[in-house]
Amino acid sequence: MDLELTGKRAVVTGGGSGIGRAAATLLAEEGADVVIASRSADRLRQAAADISAVAGRAVHPAVVDTSDQASVQAMASQVTSLLGGPVEILVNCAAVPGGQRPAGGFESITSEAFWADLDVKVLGYLRCAQAFAPGMVAAGWGRIVNVSGLAARSTGSVVGSIRNVSVAALTKNLADELGRHGINVTVVHPGLTRTEATAGVVAATATREGIDPDAVERRLAAGNAIGRMITAAEVAAVIAFLASPRSVAITGDAVACGGGTPRVIHY
Repeated sequence: MDLELTGKRAVVTGGGSGIGRAAATLLAEEGADVVIASRSADRLRQAAADISAVAGRAVHPAVVDTSDQASVQAMASQVTSLLGGPVEILVNCAAVPGGQRPAGGFESITSEAFWADLDVKVLGYLRCAQAFAPGMVAAGWGRIVNVSGLAARSTGSVVGSIRNVSVAALTKNLADELGRHGINVTVVHPGLTRTEATAGVVAATATREGIDPDAVERRLAAGNAIGRMITAAEVAAVIAFLASPRSVAITGDAVACGGGTPRVIHY
C-alpha cells in the first residue's frame, strides 16, 4: 500500500531514540521530509545521520525542550525553515518512557515529579500542537499522532496512568476542534516495546540472572496476547499509517499497539 507520504513535511518530537526514532525512520523511508526534535543535540545529530543513511534522504535535527514554550516556538520556526514550508504531520513522542522512574506507591509521589512528568508529556504535546496546527489549518490538511501508552488502561503507576489518560483526552478534544479543517488527531498506546532502553534492561537482567536474553523478553511479554515483545519499528508502522492520508476514517480514537491485552474488551 502506498501511504501517500511522499513530499509530506513531518516533525517527530522525541525522535532521537526509541519509538520516535523508529517513526521518523519509517516516515522518511515512505518519502516524507522529516525533522527529529529532542533535548539532546549530540544524540539528535547522530540519529539524523543514521536515519538519513537508512532512508536515503536528508533528515534534519532540531533541539527542543517541550516543557518550555519559548523553546517550542523557536523549534517550530526552525522546522518550518528546514522543511521549506508548514509542517503537515506532527508526531508527539517526547516524554520520559513509562517505567523508567523509581517504583513506589502513591504516597511516594511528589508534586515536583508529578508536574515535571505531565509538563513534558501532556503540556508538551499541547504546546507542539498549538505551534504546528495553524499551518495545518491554513493548508486544509494535517495529521497529529500522540504517542501515549497502555498505562492509560491499567493501574500500577499513578503518574503513568494519569498522564496517558490525559493524552487521550487531549487527543479527542483536538480531533473535535480540528476535524473540520481536514486535520485528524489520534493517539497510539504502545505497551512494553523493544527499544534501546528496554534492550539495556533485558541485557542487564539476563546477565544478573545468568539466563538467555530471549527468555527475559518472553517473561516480560507474558502479559500480551502474542507472547513476545513488540518492536519500536512495529509501533512505527501504526504511526506511519495514522500519519498518512489513508487514515482519514480514524480520528479522536486510541489505537493500542502492545501485542494485545488478554481477557479485556475495549469498544
